[in-house]
Amino acid sequence: MLGLVALVGMISFPAFMGRIQYARTRAELAAIRDAAAGSELTSVGKLFTTLARVIGPAVVNVTSSRRVLALADEIEALRGGSPHGATDESVGSGVIIDPDGTIVTNYHVVARSEQIVITLADGRRFEAELIGADAATDMAVLKIEAHDLPKADWGDSDSVEVGEMVWAIGNPFGLDRTLTYGIVSAVGRRGVLENPLQEFLQTDAAINPGNSGGPLVDVHGHVMGITTAIVGKDYSGIGFAIPSNTARSVTDEIRRTGHVERGYLGMALAAVESAINGAVVVAVEPRSPAALAGVEPGDVIVSYDGQPIAAPSALVLLLTRSPIGTDVPIEILRGDRRLTITVHVGRRPREQ
Repeated sequence: MLGLVALVGMISFPAFMGRIQYARTRAELAAIRDAAAGSELTSVGKLFTTLARVIGPAVVNVTSSRRVLALADEIEALRGGSPHGATDESVGSGVIIDPDGTIVTNYHVVARSEQIVITLADGRRFEAELIGADAATDMAVLKIEAHDLPKADWGDSDSVEVGEMVWAIGNPFGLDRTLTYGIVSAVGRRGVLENPLQEFLQTDAAINPGNSGGPLVDVHGHVMGITTAIVGKDYSGIGFAIPSNTARSVTDEIRRTGHVERGYLGMALAAVESAINGAVVVAVEPRSPAALAGVEPGDVIVSYDGQPIAAPSALVLLLTRSPIGTDVPIEILRGDRRLTITVHVGRRPREQ
């Protein structure tokens, strides 16, 4: 009899424990559902819709066009006739940074265009004037005759850390104000386009053709970058944005003067072929700011204005950000000596 009771107990105990475990799991699932319906996760979901409402009205469609003449049309134009040809059209994005109608976008979106048309979020269309552009950083500033427009606010890209949430909004493939989400995958990414004047924020937020010139925003809706490039022809999880501090600096200078001037020392640089970080001076132009300061071929520049130099591109980037006319200390290695000299930042010749 005792054996039968024990046997029944052995059979029923696992079933009993299973019911307890199921009840516990059911309670956990109910708690998850309650949390999903609660304020915390709801607020996370609302964040996306709030960002779309905040930044969306400041994002514009940028359509630039230019007439492309066939050979026969070019000949007709030379004869004084009326040329006819195809229209080459480029579609990108832009963001309003001032209620007076000032808009920033990528230079490659409007390069060589004869007409630029801006379409606002409310459907209004304006022909835009190109205030100025900087091909080196791929930035352009446009102006339309409109007032009291919704604008986006700049953020501080120097404070961005890898892993932060970001949202890209633009007009990929002409689909107006498409919002995508991701994280910052890398900061200070250089060498993407083989241009020493460019560094990027890297993101996995979906960026496609047509996003160029649109904003990359943080959780507060501040513009942390201007989306500009992708790897390959379509989205592949790797996109790049011009950091907001670079975009803002270039934009401000274009608005002041119509162009961008950069610092210049007059040196040819190369990477250091050793364990030492820095940039080796290959040549120095006669009567250049570097020559006047006493920089010599063979010197290894290891810091610029207190900032360590890991590679030539880092030095070029720092130099171009230096105000023209300022005196900057640079630290060099010359043989077995470590020297500090002061260079006077000159103006880069226009033809360069």
